[in-house]
Amino acid sequence: MPTAIFVDAGFYLKRFAAVYPDTDFGNPQFVARSLHQVARSHLTQKGGADRRLYRVFVYDCSPLVKKARFPVSRRTVDFGRSEAARFRTAFHQELKCLPKVALRLGRLQDRQRWQVNPAAMSSLLAGRRRFDELTDEDFAYDVRQKGTDMRIGLDIASVSYKKQVDQIVLVAGDADFVPAAKLARREGVDFILDPMWAHIPEDLHEHIDGLRSISPRPRVVPFKATARDAGGD
Repeated sequence: MPTAIFVDAGFYLKRFAAVYPDTDFGNPQFVARSLHQVARSHLTQKGGADRRLYRVFVYDCSPLVKKARFPVSRRTVDFGRSEAARFRTAFHQELKCLPKVALRLGRLQDRQRWQVNPAAMSSLLAGRRRFDELTDEDFAYDVRQKGTDMRIGLDIASVSYKKQVDQIVLVAGDADFVPAAKLARREGVDFILDPMWAHIPEDLHEHIDGLRSISPRPRVVPFKATARDAGGD
């Protein structure tokens, strides 16, 4: 039976610069093809025949495209014209063109507010800056990904119950996937986690059959994955 590979794109993009520091991580076509290559590399088995690919499932959200006003200058900003939005749109388009790739899109929860970024907040709390000294650069628009973790869990459950695969590889590092991993293993599916060298929660360690990072080991200490870092709900 084949292998299904599930990739949390938000997590992958955050880890990409750490594991591939000398590559062009601003090129959406290159990043998408690198994701595809990492996924397919999991089909190569040590000491045995290569496995057959069922499909690479990639989960992400469409970029924010609305207009808003900066909180300090009141200038208009068009998020749809931002570099981040252009990258995400081209990244998704490239993924759709790659063989055996299924792109699953969640949604963005627009909280319609600006938040002071952590560095500026620390300066305010420490008394190094006053609130009236903040600039537009000290704020970030508050949006959250919703529905991606749920879609990953549902698809893992679907291929497990239907006996469509006997191995699942998950590229992520979020403990929210523990229930999906437990379900897959109960159905007899071999569950492999690729955290791209990020530290993972202990309870996630407990409910997987193997840990295998395909990408190069980072030269810096990897960050500790959290639900927000991983692009989770």
